[in-house]
Amino acid sequence: MDMDAFAALGDPTRRQLVQWLAVRPATATELSARLPVTRQAVVKHLGILEDARIVAKRRDGREVRYRIEAERLDAAAKWIAAVTARWEARLSRLKSHLEGS
Repeated sequence: MDMDAFAALGDPTRRQLVQWLAVRPATATELSARLPVTRQAVVKHLGILEDARIVAKRRDGREVRYRIEAERLDAAAKWIAAVTARWEARLSRLKSHLEGS
């Protein structure tokens, strides 16, 4: 798992955009109406998410609609689950060791 997805999700505005796009695709204008930032700022955030392959865009007439790339988020979730499992196993061994002392 490359870290681009995690770097892109490090910003609270981008996390909010991902949450909204997880519900339904939207345009930058629709998304910017829900945020205290300009449409241009939203487009910039969406570009970062697109570069990280978290969102994709599709032209729909004159509009550009953004949607979530579910496979990419699934890959990130699997990576997090694997790391979590390793740490839980380590902590369990440490707990057993400390309780056995």
